[in-house]
Amino acid sequence: MADQPVVVVDQVTKTYGKPNEKQYQALKGINLTVNKGEFVGIMGASGSGKTTLLNILSTLDAPTSGQVTINGQDVTQLRGNQLSDFRAKQIGFIFQDFNLLENLTARENITLPLSLQNVSARQARGAVDKIATTLGIKGVLGHYPTELSGGQKQRVAAARALVQEPAILFGDEPTGALDSTSARELLNTMETLNQDQGVSILLVTHDPFSASYAQRILFIKDGQIGQELVHGDKTQEEFYQEILSTLGTFQQ
Repeated sequence: MADQPVVVVDQVTKTYGKPNEKQYQALKGINLTVNKGEFVGIMGASGSGKTTLLNILSTLDAPTSGQVTINGQDVTQLRGNQLSDFRAKQIGFIFQDFNLLENLTARENITLPLSLQNVSARQARGAVDKIATTLGIKGVLGHYPTELSGGQKQRVAAARALVQEPAILFGDEPTGALDSTSARELLNTMETLNQDQGVSILLVTHDPFSASYAQRILFIKDGQIGQELVHGDKTQEEFYQEILSTLGTFQQ
């Protein structure tokens, strides 16, 4: 079976500012494909366009021109409820700052996307138990976010993102607020989800260690993708060193 693309970005541009004002072009004709079951990293300095790109991919923002297709659906054509529904079912998102609701337990936080889709309580409980087992957080489902460590919070956030079994999981600097041990645990978990469960992942990060978990990395600079590194059969340490040296030349 040929690789099936889960995300296709075709000639996407993003310009900020009104036509009669000073305009800023954040993205300048981006093309990229993420295949089903792939783990792709996107790296770039502040202001390179990586956050703008992620916002467009996750349907939080719309491109000025170009097309974004996720799981066969052109998301640039979706509006209103259609778009909300698509985002809820097809896209998982892990943020740097967890974005958990403090007044809900871990279980209730993870159940939230299912509740919004009117999934029955029995079905929801089964889905939450399944993903909580996968992520090793079954024991903290009754706890509130304030009772959890950073690593546990991020796993709860990951479970919430994955409970709908989305087509793609987007990570926006998901290890940014974690200590090194928790960060490593989360990255190992993401790698396992990718390899064992076939979860497609797109990770935006400035951290070379996080990026070294990806199968390939796209470097974005001045709103364009300038280079690609492929993990291939290199060890993680070799790939990490290659990322470091590429970043050195890239940020000149």
